[in-house]
Amino acid sequence: MAELTVENLHLRLGGNEILKGVGMSLERGQVVALLGPSGSGKTTLLRAVAGLEQAHAGRITLGGKPVFDAEAGVDLPAEKRNLGLVFQSYALWPHKTVFDNVAYGLKLRGTGREEMRERVQAALNQIGLGKHGERFPHQLSGGQQQRVALARALVYKPPVILLDEPLSNLDAKLREEARAWLRELIVTLHLSALCVTHDQVEAMAIADRILLLNAGVVEQEGSPQDMYGAPRSLFAAEFMGANNRIEGTVAEQRDGYAALAVAGRTEDEPLLWGRLRADRTPGGPATGIVRLESVRPADGPGPNRLALDLVTSMYLGERWEYLFHRGPLKVRAYGNEALEPGRHWLEFPADRVWVF
Repeated sequence: MAELTVENLHLRLGGNEILKGVGMSLERGQVVALLGPSGSGKTTLLRAVAGLEQAHAGRITLGGKPVFDAEAGVDLPAEKRNLGLVFQSYALWPHKTVFDNVAYGLKLRGTGREEMRERVQAALNQIGLGKHGERFPHQLSGGQQQRVALARALVYKPPVILLDEPLSNLDAKLREEARAWLRELIVTLHLSALCVTHDQVEAMAIADRILLLNAGVVEQEGSPQDMYGAPRSLFAAEFMGANNRIEGTVAEQRDGYAALAVAGRTEDEPLLWGRLRADRTPGGPATGIVRLESVRPADGPGPNRLALDLVTSMYLGERWEYLFHRGPLKVRAYGNEALEPGRHWLEFPADRVWVF
């Protein structure tokens, strides 16, 4: 049985329809990431599950029991939903010690002193802060404060943890380390979690499933591998990964592939073949999407190769990034060495190009 189920949820804020029939489920021991651009509804969905926003239609169940049902008039307040919530800002009490911050939820539930001490210490041990109970939040790093906020959500063993941009306040390097630590904790403790993030890499690293929201509806959902490697819409393809967008017209279709005549193409230049991901009419406009890591510098002309002029090579440490131009067409690619200025051939593997 699913730990959390959302069915046909509709929610308005200030007269605007933010959620337009969203549905999802979260199984026990699973992490689902809510991903999408600003205004897509991901945070609103999390807050509706938490009981911090009131929907006007739909149903939310936890462990098979309804906590919100518009038709039945059910709407449990946040404090009765027994969910763990980790805020983006951590929301730690600055005047309370780490121990007291973590113990706060247990005190509200009337937990006995000895049991509370044992559970708080166990939670702090789990997050690697077992010796920091007497410190105050300002004496901790940002990463440590984030761990305390997570321990506070874990200490009363809720069925589902809600994470609202849990790593966004950390700098880039610390965020990478925290991402690995958080995934390790999730796997070790078999947590069930719903996580809001705008960072696609964070979503893929932490989550078992991703729900991509667009303007209040679910654009696509699936495993990180499916979301990255098999997008079902132009929006999903462009949102995931770093991409090149190639405009043109459909010249031919065959066996699930389409040949794209790239804008500005000369008669002797080959067509660009790619997997056809949407209904397109031969002769009509289409858009090709290809990930940066799929574009390969080539040694000369050939099938699925285009000639472009190198504008610059940028050294990124573990690799180089190139920027090529030809008229309105701009293409970025990765490689292992700096390239000389001038015209270069680039190969676009047909199975790595999606035509929408």
